[in-house]
Amino acid sequence: MADESLAFHRRDPIKSSVGNVAANRRRQNAVTVGKERRESLVRAKRLCRVGISGDADADVSLDNEMMIDEEQSILEAQTSSAVEGLKSAVAYQGKGAMQKRVSALRDLRRLLSKSEFPPVEAALKAGAIPILVQCLSFGSQDEQLLEAAWCLTNIAAGKPEETEALLPALPLLIAHLGEKSSLSVAEQCAWALGNVAGEGEKLRSVLLSQGALLPLARMMLPNKGSTVRTSAWALSNLIKGPDPKAATELVRIDGVLDAIVRHLKKADDELATEVAWVVVYLSALSNVATSMLVKNDVLQLLVDRLATSNSLQLLIPVLRSLGNLVAGDSQTIYAVLVPGHEITDGVIKVLVKCLSCEHRVLKKEAAWVLSNIAAGSVEHKRLINSSEAVPLLLRLLSTAPFDIRKEVAYVLGNLCVAPNEGDGKPNLILEHLVSLVSGGCLPGFIDLVRSADTEAARVGLQFMELVLRGMPNGEGPKLVEREDGIDAMERFQFHENEDLRNMANGLVDKYFGERLWA
Repeated sequence: MADESLAFHRRDPIKSSVGNVAANRRRQNAVTVGKERRESLVRAKRLCRVGISGDADADVSLDNEMMIDEEQSILEAQTSSAVEGLKSAVAYQGKGAMQKRVSALRDLRRLLSKSEFPPVEAALKAGAIPILVQCLSFGSQDEQLLEAAWCLTNIAAGKPEETEALLPALPLLIAHLGEKSSLSVAEQCAWALGNVAGEGEKLRSVLLSQGALLPLARMMLPNKGSTVRTSAWALSNLIKGPDPKAATELVRIDGVLDAIVRHLKKADDELATEVAWVVVYLSALSNVATSMLVKNDVLQLLVDRLATSNSLQLLIPVLRSLGNLVAGDSQTIYAVLVPGHEITDGVIKVLVKCLSCEHRVLKKEAAWVLSNIAAGSVEHKRLINSSEAVPLLLRLLSTAPFDIRKEVAYVLGNLCVAPNEGDGKPNLILEHLVSLVSGGCLPGFIDLVRSADTEAARVGLQFMELVLRGMPNGEGPKLVEREDGIDAMERFQFHENEDLRNMANGLVDKYFGERLWA
């Protein structure tokens, strides 16, 4: 799974919007978004310590504290013994054979559920996978199927090589997703497959080639229930790319789009959260899906959720989905986000809400969405510039952590330039530039120029060029000099990045050359 920092799809900073480049950045975002999801909200793989029914065994402690080495050694020895016991139970053909198998499976499952770090390696070394696959055979009773799938679920929650050990079990796990299976068995199998899909692209490809997408999609169609929630989570892992094919196939399955709309509109926060993650990957990876989602009013549903929910777990994927849709097909989205329309005002209001909150992820996401809206038409820029967002953005530019300040800089920079049809310098929106500089934004941009982050430095230099070129009465150079902007630019005099070096040296020569060399 990807461990890179988040890469946002964005229109070209402080310049005209782009098409294919933007779509590529959105896809990169889909590949890397799992890191933030994994760290701050939900693990891409989930250990099953409480049963599908919600009940935990009385003798299974759910203590999350780490075991000491001696306890772990005992647990591993017990697990090896439990696997051997299961082999004996499966081989036994006498009276009560089925109950003997279920009891042995339950013993193994309890051991694999006892610790936050289950003894998966010991189970695999003892030969658990072949015997568990045998226990998944068709014609077995539901209790046996459920216990076997539960064991496999927790094995799949282990290390990458441990997850990959489930390959022989995948065809049967997928087969038990079918309509002939009980809901509890199907859900437990979906959980196991979700863990496998969460491991990485290679295993996702195997699952897709074996036909996991359609039965999981069908499980998401009912109105409610933990089965719907589990299947949505598994689907979000299965379609997360980087190949967009699965996302496009999913949105075209009969009933899926209607189910997404229904769940976003009516479901509780827990189910809506999992469905929103599905929308994140659909909108990040598939232009087809993005267009279909917009045409089915998903944008309005996302805005409604943002306006009414206080669940952080829900707000993050909803806001990311909104951002992906806004950053998608500009012709489609700007036909919906018309300045003066109720939905457009609603989008700005919920983004202001997120900028005002205490959670840094929401602030960063909201600034990213605004940067894409601000890269649109002059009317959209005026809408943002006259909103309550601007005072918040100005404050964040000077006080927020670096990653948020960089996102905010894109918004403010894009507010100051009009769309430009060529490769030349962007046209200024002088009123916005003067207003923002008067609001005290220039020191924040100069701080970005001083940063080691080349992308942030570029945005800072681009804004300084606007100030130097555009401020009335030749005030630009004086303002930049007053904030030690010359010193910030001169650090690029021998910089390894040729673009930044040429940009900074060119501005110094053009606007301060005579003074510096006098």
